[in-house]
Amino acid sequence: MTTVAADEGTQPHHQKPRRRLPIGSLEILCVLLVVAVVFQDSLASLLSSEEIRTGATKFVAVCAQAIPFLVLGVLISGAIAAFVPPSVLRKVLPRKQALAVPVAGVAGVALPGCECASVPVSRRLIQQGVAPSVALAFLLAAPAVNPIVLVATAVAFPGSPEMVLARFLGSLATAIGMGWLWARFGKLEWMAERALRRLPDDDGKSKWLRFVETARHDLVDSGGFLVIGGLTAAVLSVAVPASWLESLSGQIVLGVIVMALLAVILAICSEADAFVAASLSMLPLLPRLVFLVVGPAVDVKLIALQAGTFGKKFAFRFAPMTFLVAIVCGVAAGLLVFGGVR
Repeated sequence: MTTVAADEGTQPHHQKPRRRLPIGSLEILCVLLVVAVVFQDSLASLLSSEEIRTGATKFVAVCAQAIPFLVLGVLISGAIAAFVPPSVLRKVLPRKQALAVPVAGVAGVALPGCECASVPVSRRLIQQGVAPSVALAFLLAAPAVNPIVLVATAVAFPGSPEMVLARFLGSLATAIGMGWLWARFGKLEWMAERALRRLPDDDGKSKWLRFVETARHDLVDSGGFLVIGGLTAAVLSVAVPASWLESLSGQIVLGVIVMALLAVILAICSEADAFVAASLSMLPLLPRLVFLVVGPAVDVKLIALQAGTFGKKFAFRFAPMTFLVAIVCGVAAGLLVFGGVR
């Protein structure tokens, strides 16, 4: 009896778990609705300003342009994961990265999409056993050298057909150059583990189920960062005065730098950026070419997508280097094709 009493005395008292308030998306929505009703007059005056309307239009335009191609990209990504065995990819591509990178760059012609579509596809290629340098070359080439982009460029510049060739050469050189640089200096620890995790050849699931799950996962994973990139582009586009561009008509070097930065800020889809560049007729062709080469390679929404897909360490190293390489390749292609500064 004494032993039992001692044991009972040493047992800890049962503590009831604390109840947490059930706060979910529905509760947050209700709070936001209440705030909107209470402060509706202040919100109405705020949203009626010209800057807010311009930024909202830019945000909707960026997302509306990118979402169809993002969906296309995740569908292609799901199809690769479900129906293309890793062994096939490893057999098709050359074993040496120095040769596989240009092959991947030229293969970008086959994907009619924008930069948002190429991000999930390139991650899927890495998870299928393709070298990161090869997948990254495809990521940069696909949105810039596919037929839709080249045709759009030809339509936007009917009086300057050489712009199509210059854009093709500059964008392809950017993709191949970055692929080779990554093969030489890139480190796998810069990439997030989720992007490098190899997919099994056969996980027991049906191919169609694997296709649906992969596409759904990539869409949810990439869609949030697309929204972040769209918001960033909207805010920055409002902060850049249009009058600044008019003062660059006679300054080539400054014009190249400003147009490269503008390509990053505006984040225009590669299928539409040629028409924006064509409308800036006060600028020479060379700065506008740099705008077309830099835009599909690095912009704020693409940086956000890359950070969400491959990790922040990768994005903060890859994006600045891509920016510099794209400027150099764009200028070199312009000087080669145009025969000088135009």
